[in-house]
Amino acid sequence: MSEPLGSAQRPLRVAIIGAGPAGFYTVEALLKQKNLVCQIDIFNRFPTPYGLVREGVAPDHQSIKAVTRIYDKLAAHNNVRYFGNVTFGVDITRADLRARYDQIVYAVGAQSDRRMGIPGEDLFGSMPATAFVGWYNGRPDYRDLEVDLNVERVVVVGNGNVAMDVTRILVSDPDDLAKTDIADHALAALRQSKVREVVMLGRRGPAQAAFTNPELKEFGELRGVDVIVDPADLELDPLSEAALAEDKTAAKNVELLRAYAARGDTGAPRRIVMRFLVSPIAIHGVDGRVTGVTIERNRLVQAADGSLRPKGTGVTEELSCGMVLRSVGYRGEPLPDVPFDEASGTIPNRDGRVLNGPNGEPVSGEYVVGWIKRGPSGVIGTNKPDAVATVNSMLADLPALPGAPQHDDIADLLRSRGVDFVTYADWQRLDAYETAQGAAQGRPRVKVTRVDEMMDIIRAGR
Repeated sequence: MSEPLGSAQRPLRVAIIGAGPAGFYTVEALLKQKNLVCQIDIFNRFPTPYGLVREGVAPDHQSIKAVTRIYDKLAAHNNVRYFGNVTFGVDITRADLRARYDQIVYAVGAQSDRRMGIPGEDLFGSMPATAFVGWYNGRPDYRDLEVDLNVERVVVVGNGNVAMDVTRILVSDPDDLAKTDIADHALAALRQSKVREVVMLGRRGPAQAAFTNPELKEFGELRGVDVIVDPADLELDPLSEAALAEDKTAAKNVELLRAYAARGDTGAPRRIVMRFLVSPIAIHGVDGRVTGVTIERNRLVQAADGSLRPKGTGVTEELSCGMVLRSVGYRGEPLPDVPFDEASGTIPNRDGRVLNGPNGEPVSGEYVVGWIKRGPSGVIGTNKPDAVATVNSMLADLPALPGAPQHDDIADLLRSRGVDFVTYADWQRLDAYETAQGAAQGRPRVKVTRVDEMMDIIRAGR
């Protein structure tokens, strides 16, 4: 009689695609199972692990990045292997994994951005905030992004925490950023920046803003920066006023905004202007470059579900600027040969089990976690219970799984294809190099931002 999956005689073999928080919390949830023996392989497109913690969290938020200490312990576990510099759909396929693993977990996040769908969105100087974040965080995909900071005013569309991050970075004193792990090329550009004002546009009112209290409070602590809020924007309609009684975060946000409005313009060299109940309806340019935005005034109307939605009033205004950063949401991208729901930008699933299409049937042995499962919502920690829920589905399915046939090791397959994959020990070599470079400058690390340079350092250290 064959041994049950997950026993010492027949360990459960799991492949995880993506080495961000969702992937690592899945590893943690699996390893915590007392009566389960599993062997977990994590695959990642870049040599560097940790996903948005490395490439998305703002460089002046080092305390948030401390979560990688937990991921380090997981990656160092005897039953876990890291395969960096391996691209799913190119170096390995879904069929390769199905032949070698009992269960596959997709943890690839939401790699692209949502568009506004307005004229002028593709002019030079108009870009997603995700690209700008990747640029200043040293994500290899955006290392060579052309960012022109030779402009005095930038418009940021959106008022979630990503919008707050890019706004803060644009007006922060470069000497303060020089103490962080911001990418060197971005720091050099910000030292030469002529940006003096960032205007944030929120579609809804201050009571509906998506940013958190700490992010908003940080604005008021920036050296040499005024936060400008029009008191008229803080006059709430009755429904918004009533909502504050139920939402402590929103109430605190409005309180902070009123304090900024009362403080007003002190003549600081740089400023953040926070606008509410306005939407961009067109971006304008000359010779292909952004020169301004047309914005429309909104009013709030109650939708059928009781929520307050913005509705254009037809009253417009012209706002000159040299750059527009849209931060209106992330969006998942389809993986080769993996089911995808275009409408939601996610892998269709039920309780984390991949479905063969929206409202379809479960695909045996395939699962999903994180933003590619539920859409771009929540913070890093939200991925922990999300991963636990998916692992519960994985465990429930074990008795019915046939188990993958014994096959050659994936490492041998990658070597036969000439893929120079990065192990956890290789990453530790690159990590040691970056932190040593940082220590010499009094910084957490100096990031290597090109894959070929990363691989040169890793090979030299092997």
